[in-house]
Amino acid sequence: MNLIRAFRTQSAHTISFTGAGGKTTAMFQLAHEYPQAIVTATTHLGAWQTSFSDHHLAAEKLSDLEEIPSQGVTLITGGIEGDRKKPVNQDVLYWLRANSKRLQVPLLIESDGSRQKSLKAPASHEPPIPEFADTVIVVAGLSVLGKLLTNDHVHRAEIFSELSSLQIGQPITADTITRMLKHPQGGLKNIPPTARRIALLNQADTSELQSAGGGMARNLFDHFDSIVVGALKQNSLQTFERTAGIILAAGESTRYGSPKQLLDWKGKPFVRQVAETALQAGLWPVVIVTGSHAAEVESCLKDMPVKIINNPNYQQGQSTSIQAGLHALQPPPPYSGTSPKSAENSLQDFRNPASGFGGGRVGAAVFLLADQPQIPVEVIRALVDSHTQGMQPVHAPLVLEDRRANPVLFDRDTFPDLMQLTGDIGGRAIFSKYKVEYIPWHDDTLLMDVDNPEDYQRLVENEKL
Repeated sequence: MNLIRAFRTQSAHTISFTGAGGKTTAMFQLAHEYPQAIVTATTHLGAWQTSFSDHHLAAEKLSDLEEIPSQGVTLITGGIEGDRKKPVNQDVLYWLRANSKRLQVPLLIESDGSRQKSLKAPASHEPPIPEFADTVIVVAGLSVLGKLLTNDHVHRAEIFSELSSLQIGQPITADTITRMLKHPQGGLKNIPPTARRIALLNQADTSELQSAGGGMARNLFDHFDSIVVGALKQNSLQTFERTAGIILAAGESTRYGSPKQLLDWKGKPFVRQVAETALQAGLWPVVIVTGSHAAEVESCLKDMPVKIINNPNYQQGQSTSIQAGLHALQPPPPYSGTSPKSAENSLQDFRNPASGFGGGRVGAAVFLLADQPQIPVEVIRALVDSHTQGMQPVHAPLVLEDRRANPVLFDRDTFPDLMQLTGDIGGRAIFSKYKVEYIPWHDDTLLMDVDNPEDYQRLVENEKL
């Protein structure tokens, strides 16, 4: 998985890098994945780091700038100061911003210094992140886990100690790194309020460090849009994002003759069992789309930490419930009185990775059916783990003779197409457009659903076996 995919920076315009433990490596590695990119710094760079670019221009004033090469990575710095390159001044920085927008190429900015250490805490004047940054990637090196908190391993160890509550000379733990990253004067310092926040936990070059990074990711979700764990030098990365659960429970159950959502499963209504499974699997938020028999269905869920959305158009088919569920991922408006978004504006928000609508805070959604209470927690977790590894657009279980089954995970890149579905059609309609990552699953109960009383009896009897 390349960095553009791992960071979701296909359309990001200005990307700032802060922290320590591979910041410069990440910046240039990402820059070289684009056909053309501009790289600069609001802090000092080592003179030797200019060799990472295809072209280098030194500009202490606007008149020093030449035409930017049309291909490759162009690095623009200030003048020379000993063995370092000065940061660019504000005039040059804003000129670069304007021209990167004009050329429609990404602008990558190193916005922190770390003295080649794996961790750092910012001083009062740091980090110098431009207020126009679209995305900020905060880097931390996990190679120091277990080592002592000293200036040998951490740049500004005293400040790190204050922010993390770890005493100088004590072993550095995953919890202390997490506390520093979440601290408003630590990893979150000076990040523009509208920017996407990404934590890059680098130097995880062993299974133990990868496991530690995955555990840290779960504790960083409330402060970062995504957490990327791995080793840049090995090109081994995992992207952790929130995965929503959307339970489709709006059907009329006309073939069954009574509400399937309310059928008994081990003493609980179907819909409640499915919601509990989604929560146990770690999906968040869990959205339940109701329609027919809405009051009865909602009464089964009122004490659960789920979001219930009523779909008034449920009779027009499953596509309307899919879209109602996706709309529910939209964060609340920034102020009261905001008018609802038009359908076209909603689609634009889905396409924009900087948007919170179906985006910033949610990287994918698992769709579950209310008439499949037998779906195990394990299959949902397997889908989420598979998405973390490769970020493919669609992930689905494959059982028996290569038969596709539910539930299905859809990456947020697919949301615009799901929003275009019409009639009684589900997400499988877009399988032909996207690469589907199939997860082998040796349990044919995933294929069972309930259309009539005979199906229900078969499902109950199968559970008793």
